[in-house]
Amino acid sequence: MQVFTIGYEGVTQPTLIAALQAAGVGLLADVRAVPLSRRPGFSKNVLAAGLREAGIDYIGLKALGTPPEGREAARKHNHARLAEVYAGQLELPEALAQMAQLRDLAKERPTALLCFERDPSGCHRSLLVEAALPEAEAVHLFA
Repeated sequence: MQVFTIGYEGVTQPTLIAALQAAGVGLLADVRAVPLSRRPGFSKNVLAAGLREAGIDYIGLKALGTPPEGREAARKHNHARLAEVYAGQLELPEALAQMAQLRDLAKERPTALLCFERDPSGCHRSLLVEAALPEAEAVHLFA
């Protein structure tokens, strides 16, 4: 099984959607704790509408997002601290339920995990794939 990841840092919504379509993604799982953005086209409802027009489904999985302390660590490029904080997040009941939901969805159709950071090594997406989908091959898309 493959699972895709993608960040929208520095891209437009049409560019991101084109990358998802080229990879054959059928579902975008938004794994931001706060699915809002100052970047045009990337707040939850506007993004979901654009994806729907392109034939890609959208699901918001906020419990799989990074809590504020983890986002701060990511901004400071402190991956060890991000991993520590995020591991605690993934132990919460809501996160465990959403990880199970993500596993089921990813088995059904090509799924991409979305967050802001372009580079997956500085983001929680890679940590999430390791925790929730350890058997999956992660394919990091760049729009």
